Amino acid sequence: MPKIAIVDKIHSDGIKLLEGNPKFQYEIIEDLSKNNLISKLSSFDGMTLRRGKIDAEILKKCKKLKVISRHGVGYDNVDTKFLKENNITLLVTATTTSVSPAEHIMFMILNISKGIDFYDKAVRDGKFESIMHMKNHNNFELANKKILIVGFGRIGRKLIKRCLGFEMQVYAYDPFVDQKTIESFGGIKVDNFEDGLKQADILSLSVPLTETTRNMMNLEKIKMMKKNAIIINTSRGGVVNEKDINKALDEKIIYGAGLDVFETEPPDINNPLLKNKKVILTPHAATFTKECLSKMSIETVQNVIDFFENKLNKSMIVKL
Repeated sequence: MPKIAIVDKIHSDGIKLLEGNPKFQYEIIEDLSKNNLISKLSSFDGMTLRRGKIDAEILKKCKKLKVISRHGVGYDNVDTKFLKENNITLLVTATTTSVSPAEHIMFMILNISKGIDFYDKAVRDGKFESIMHMKNHNNFELANKKILIVGFGRIGRKLIKRCLGFEMQVYAYDPFVDQKTIESFGGIKVDNFEDGLKQADILSLSVPLTETTRNMMNLEKIKMMKKNAIIINTSRGGVVNEKDINKALDEKIIYGAGLDVFETEPPDINNPLLKNKKVILTPHAATFTKECLSKMSIETVQNVIDFFENKLNKSMIVKL
């Protein structure tokens, strides 16, 4: 009977798939410290993984481990080299993590373009009349603005529909997606990343963190953009260089930014971005809706069950 570790608590809807299943044993592990994971995980055949880092030192103790099912699509918290060398399968939630992130990106774009936080505070501070007669309104319409979507996967394909609904001009940069596919969604394929940056009013990043994408947006790249540009990163911390984007905002090189992810999570209390009023910050929460968390938990657990029952949809498997 396979024994499954639920590493970090997930929505109860996913847990229910194991609660009444006589074919599996499971245990929820909420202490994510390295020492605890080393001592606990050695007896498990499979695991689901939300937060927590599973490195080679931990994996070496997991002699029975056959599969890791990620609660999400990113896997930079797992030593994939070790998995490949030891024939351990890595699974992701390939179908449930796109709508909420796409909506979160739109929320950030709308918040920045309409000055929502500024107006909300002004009304609460009794400045209703003075705001009405401000001479310098920096807010802008989204219609006819150019957005560059970097990474045209599941999230990018949900995002483009929402952008087109606002009558935006949508460009997409993804070396792994052909022109015909992008055009079928109503977008325009960009072959040269730097050319795309130069024309974009808004940049949205939906890419994994790799050696290629690390510091993808540094000061040099940011300076290529328009002064009224907005950068949104909901992918992974490290794709955008935090020191550089903070400098760019302070020096008015770009207009604004929205960050859902950070190089270190949680970010250090002294991180200057925490005090920068030109950036909207959220705690890696793009999937934090009741619908998404429920569906992600179900898919995460179902992937493990399907793996052991030889019913797995191959689209869930990460090619290592």
